[in-house]
Amino acid sequence: MSIKIKEEKDIVVARQIVKDIAKRLGFSLADITKVSTAVSELARNIYRYAKEGFILVKEKKSGEEVEIEVVALDNGPGIEDIELALKSGYTTTRNSLGLGLSGVKKLMDSFYIESEKGVGTVVIASKRRRAF
Repeated sequence: MSIKIKEEKDIVVARQIVKDIAKRLGFSLADITKVSTAVSELARNIYRYAKEGFILVKEKKSGEEVEIEVVALDNGPGIEDIELALKSGYTTTRNSLGLGLSGVKKLMDSFYIESEKGVGTVVIASKRRRAF
């Protein structure tokens, strides 16, 4: 599933789509909230800093293993200092209540980021469904 992020309303659309997918795949309410919050943060970063990009949501199944992978990509300005951007509480926006990339990393089970100044950013994060 590919969601283009270009307008502020696209953030809500991306959040709802991943929420629906996580519900359908049997994720717990807590994990549905974590995944949808992470997607909301990634989509907001695309909208705010790159102006447009994509959120890709992939379902991965292998036997009993179920995982949602989220890829956020843009051709924006890139992140000058990834290490700084991943520090808890770091934000470049005044009065921001956002979780930032560090929050996304904490919410998800795996997290990868690659960014080049002037080229863009790719974030790949995934969440595994917990056994009940």
